[in-house]
Amino acid sequence: MTKIVIVGGVAGGASAAARARRLSEDAQIIMFERGEHVSFANCGLPYHIGGNIQDRSKLLLQTPQSFLARFNVDVRVMSEVVAIDRVAKSVTVKNQLDGTEYQESYDFLLLSPGAAPLTPPIPGLENPLTYSLRNIPDMDRIIRSLQSRQVKHATVVGGGFIGLEMMEAFHQLGIQTTLLELGEQVMAPVDREMAGFAHHTIREKGVDLRLNTALSSVEYVAELGQLLLTLSSDQLLQTDLLIMAIGVRPETALAEQAGLQLGETGGIWVNSQMQTSDPAIYAVGDAVEERDFVTDTPSLVPLAGPANRQGRMAADNMLGRNQHYQGTQGTAICKIFDLAIASTGRNEKQLRAAGTSYQKVYVHTASHASYYPGAETVSFKLLFEPETGKILGAQAAGKDGVDKRIDIIAVAQRAGMTIEQLQHLELTYAPPFGSAKDVINQAAFVAHNLMVGDSHAIHFDEIDSLGDNQLLLDVRNPGELESQGFIDGAINIPVDQLRERMDELPKDKEIIIYCQVGLRGNVAYRQLVNRGYQARNLLGGYRSYRFATA
Repeated sequence: MTKIVIVGGVAGGASAAARARRLSEDAQIIMFERGEHVSFANCGLPYHIGGNIQDRSKLLLQTPQSFLARFNVDVRVMSEVVAIDRVAKSVTVKNQLDGTEYQESYDFLLLSPGAAPLTPPIPGLENPLTYSLRNIPDMDRIIRSLQSRQVKHATVVGGGFIGLEMMEAFHQLGIQTTLLELGEQVMAPVDREMAGFAHHTIREKGVDLRLNTALSSVEYVAELGQLLLTLSSDQLLQTDLLIMAIGVRPETALAEQAGLQLGETGGIWVNSQMQTSDPAIYAVGDAVEERDFVTDTPSLVPLAGPANRQGRMAADNMLGRNQHYQGTQGTAICKIFDLAIASTGRNEKQLRAAGTSYQKVYVHTASHASYYPGAETVSFKLLFEPETGKILGAQAAGKDGVDKRIDIIAVAQRAGMTIEQLQHLELTYAPPFGSAKDVINQAAFVAHNLMVGDSHAIHFDEIDSLGDNQLLLDVRNPGELESQGFIDGAINIPVDQLRERMDELPKDKEIIIYCQVGLRGNVAYRQLVNRGYQARNLLGGYRSYRFATA
């Protein structure tokens, strides 16, 4: 009889336990969890604080009793594994309630310890009004603080998923909120210009968003029940509640103590079968170093989807099967008020850092037929290898249809499809649901035009450094310039007048064309190059340019 010991529940560990029992009725399965909850929806914690999820019990996916009843798994909560003896193949378990310790043997050991919130060395962080959010007890503490005190202002440090979700939760509760972000943008998985849509929405909702701003120190003013924050800008900020959400780090202490190999990114090293450097010990989830699907380089991706799949595969392999994890794309989405921002694959920052050759296109088009009520703009960025058309990544922002488009690209990327093949995707169409030329098709058409030389592009970050041998041409209608703004220095010839007014443009200069989203710009581009002009079209048009600085 195989004995499997699992350290940590939640996503990876709980998935492994359930899968192992489905494969073997005879295996002995013991799961240790140092907290009081073995399987909970940690991604739902901010939504309970904000009131979207009213019933706290909905966050508790499994209990020790339900695990025993359904899967015959011996779940021991409040039990922390503090040491591993690889030679004896046993673990030391500490009972968190009474402090006693005992040993438990194993044939296979699975580590699923997750990741812990990063705590920077900021003076004054140890105070009763500063919190992080990782688990149910953390959530309960924040809720108790909100219920027991009059919280008029909250500060969130960090513009990642948890930080953005907590910002929205406080806003929903009517609490004035400041969001501090050390970098130039929130939501690191997307590039700066796509994050601009989030910045615009956050500020539009009245949140005090401060980019390029760090928290320098914290002073607890007990008599006022407040915190006095000193920022890197030397400004002072009074707040009633502070949430630290600057990121997480893999929990590797147990693995290190046992002498298991760590990867170059700091996570637990595993092979494609989720085995550590000790063949009898497996590891999954936020604590492990994964292989990036696009670049095959080491990465840390703390997402629930990969953790669940890894847990399932580890259970398969412990019980004699031969399953291999095939890399992580990092497909993710975040709700920011009524906006959704999503991404898959690599972003431009990562591709530049890796020295990968890439090209990019932008399209801004309707989530479904624009004449049918409720259509919203989907802003979509597609990154690809210009020589082969390999899909490297995609990002999207909008109020509707964002998840659908990124999910399509995630599947296409996993299947090895190219830009050429994306053009031929046949997606559902009826006016309430989509367009005859979907966002995906349109992005592929634009990308393919670049690959075959039917179009030459310029991007938003080049516009402010044009030379004397270039001329900026705005082909929108004059009313659009008044209502939407324009780029300084541009001359305006509406695209429908261009053929008759083309002689107003010099042939000894490169004409840099832009419209609102790039579509009319491409029409103008073809007219000009067909008449012997040098020209380039601003991909994504004025919309991309404007939101890049939001």
